[in-house]
Amino acid sequence: MRKRASVGRGKSVPPPSWLYLKWSMNYGNFSLVRIALAQISPHLGDLRRNLDLHFHYIEKAKKKRADLLVFPELSLTGYTLMDMVAEVALVPGKETIFRKFKAASQEISLVIGFVEELEKGLFYNSAAFLSGGKILHVHRKVFLPTFGMFDEARFFAQGKNFHAFPTPYGKAGMMICRDFLSYGASYLLFTGGAEIIIVLSAAPGRGMAQEEAYETSHMWELMGEAVSRFSTVFLIYCNRVGFEDGKHFAGGSFIFDPSGKMVARASYVDQDFLLQDINTDEIRQGRKKWPYKRDDKPEVILEALKRIVSKYED
Repeated sequence: MRKRASVGRGKSVPPPSWLYLKWSMNYGNFSLVRIALAQISPHLGDLRRNLDLHFHYIEKAKKKRADLLVFPELSLTGYTLMDMVAEVALVPGKETIFRKFKAASQEISLVIGFVEELEKGLFYNSAAFLSGGKILHVHRKVFLPTFGMFDEARFFAQGKNFHAFPTPYGKAGMMICRDFLSYGASYLLFTGGAEIIIVLSAAPGRGMAQEEAYETSHMWELMGEAVSRFSTVFLIYCNRVGFEDGKHFAGGSFIFDPSGKMVARASYVDQDFLLQDINTDEIRQGRKKWPYKRDDKPEVILEALKRIVSKYED
């Protein structure tokens, strides 16, 4: 069994070469999974430099024997794109960049943030999960913040759904930044069968708190604790760092286990590379102890929502 990495800045020692994860004959039955988070500062609007940056971390994660490498929101492009959105948009099934990522995913699963052109002139803030040479799922950001320093709805179309999907490590679900602050979104992934929830973020920091962290960093951690505990899932949150257009991105990427305990956290505000081993058997143990999944009643919530929506008035 792999030695569990300690909470901190991802400096755990990789296991001896003779220790490997055991794969069962049934798809989705890894027990021990090594997670890597690349807390990076992307180059705004520069796909080529960001591609090189991604492959630097892919090689680094492979050397550490990581199974899954997660990047932040819009990791391939930077965040404050505005009129550059169309210039950096990608069609995953056709682009050379994604052929390279597909090839890399034969050795390590990847989660990448990018601008997707789903139809001609229709752009989404999207995240792709790649594994085994394939794109297993693409999530399109549903909740687009358009207030204060945020202006996403001017440039992006709105996603329409939240899906849990099969991966080599169990069913997973993805959210992008503001999606995570809508607790209904987490519930949809929970009731859809997600065992691992992955959040890609480009969250600026606001208000200084203790330990050189922003007050808003504490907000994300509170949400991570609540969702992981009451959904009995592993919660993986990968934020970015750096400056763009007056915004300072807050870092503080983290992983919570199914009991709501933070088991790893990256540096606040600085670039970092976080490694953490997780044991997916802890999901089963958590759901035996806290039967939130067993007692869930999505059909009751559905009927209540139908009644509420039917009474909406403009």
